[in-house]
Amino acid sequence: MPGIFPVIGRTQQEAEEKFAQLQELIHPVVGVRLLSNMIGADLSGYPVDGPLPDLPQTNGGKSRQQLLVDLARRDGLSIRDLYLRIAGARGHQQIVGTPERVADQLQQWFEEEGADGFNIMSPWLPGGLDDFIELALPELRRRGLVRTHYQGRTLRDHLGLRRPAHPAAVARQARAAA
Repeated sequence: MPGIFPVIGRTQQEAEEKFAQLQELIHPVVGVRLLSNMIGADLSGYPVDGPLPDLPQTNGGKSRQQLLVDLARRDGLSIRDLYLRIAGARGHQQIVGTPERVADQLQQWFEEEGADGFNIMSPWLPGGLDDFIELALPELRRRGLVRTHYQGRTLRDHLGLRRPAHPAAVARQARAAA
């Protein structure tokens, strides 16, 4: 299930201002350390406003490393630019915008069968989650993309799964049948 990092405002400008405030909170040492961990190489000895250096291959997340290197090269990102691009969402999808823009993106993923659900990664608590619930969720409901009520009481009920037999009941039934 893909993670999304929604920064939502009533207007695009409001969302972008919230996002800019979040970006300002990322200390360069923390940003470089996070990027180093994600990319599998220590970047602390390189100028933060310089380009991403050629990196040795990692035995860790090779596809993640290649994705980040490709992103930096394609977009001409400095180390700072790259950690700012990925720090908040930890490499997951960032959506900065109005409730409609957030809903558009989630709907597109859903309709193209890229996802059948999402892990909402709140940018801050409780405010970011409140924004999603109060602003984006009504738009998703209006579009018929989110249930408005559930028939069952448990997740198992919602998924249509049987309740498994308890191990003690299985043993008791086996003894009774013998």
